[in-house]
Amino acid sequence: QVQLVESGGGLVQAGGSLRLSCAASGRTFSSYLMAWFRQGPGKEREFVARISRSGVGTYNTNAVKGRFTISRDNPKNTLYLQMNSLKPEDTAVYYCAARFMDYGDFVYWGRGTQVTVSS
Repeated sequence: QVQLVESGGGLVQAGGSLRLSCAASGRTFSSYLMAWFRQGPGKEREFVARISRSGVGTYNTNAVKGRFTISRDNPKNTLYLQMNSLKPEDTAVYYCAARFMDYGDFVYWGRGTQVTVSS
């Protein structure tokens, strides 16, 4: 198993930047595919970005392409989400997630960190 704890959320003005971190503990971090999801007020949780075990392969949803960058530091057991040019519609609770298998649902989840973007 792996335990995940997010940090780095906060209040920022539109156009600003934040970097989220997700600290992992437990089983070898580099064994897991990692991702970020978010859930805005009154909305369902949605996928934001994912990254391969090595960190070489990444994929972002269209809504954040060109603005958000997912990365990982395996020796530090940490996942990151650099968020630039933030918009009010990016306001959400952001969750990191992990899965061991190449396919299927993400099984392990953190508790989330709140990001609020003011206009």
